[in-house]
Amino acid sequence: MALENKLGITSSAELAETEEKISKKKAAELFENGYLENLEAGTYKALAEIHRFLFGEIYEFAGKLREVNIAKGNFRFAPVMYLREAIGNIEKMPQSSFDEIIEKYVEMNVAHPFREGNGRSMRIWLDMMLKKETGQVIDWRKVDKDDYLLAMERSPVRDIEIRYVLRQALTDKTDDREIYMKGIDYSYYYEGYSIYRTEEL
Repeated sequence: MALENKLGITSSAELAETEEKISKKKAAELFENGYLENLEAGTYKALAEIHRFLFGEIYEFAGKLREVNIAKGNFRFAPVMYLREAIGNIEKMPQSSFDEIIEKYVEMNVAHPFREGNGRSMRIWLDMMLKKETGQVIDWRKVDKDDYLLAMERSPVRDIEIRYVLRQALTDKTDDREIYMKGIDYSYYYEGYSIYRTEEL
């Protein structure tokens, strides 16, 4: 079953293909129109605006906190009843160094504020923080897909792996369009280790 969407698509495969095409187009617009420069790096508001921009043509819930509990594999993301509190705490986290930024990124991934499209939105959000605070971004072309996904899966318990994987790919080419676009390549950085499922927790 496909997620309910504005386009009336009922096939999950067709929805994934359409979603990828539209979100890539919108991500390119974000990069080219300078909209990201008007957002405050590291805030939930910035992340929600990115999500709304990428997925607003597809989902009613774009840019809105999810209202269902979700899990992926054996991992349960932050329960809805604690989600706002969790995000408030994440926003207060420092972001003045690479390690602090990655820690904040990991915590936002655990929160997983949206019903779908968290990974792509958060990678742009991550690069915004890195660019502002360190003058660098991740060169996603240098990040191995399997290493990244496995490190992200383990990151809630131990974030040393994801810090290592991403540190090796740092670059000062902060305005390189190809590097930026690779970060939202859905087919390469698939949104996780298995399909989301909703749960009553």
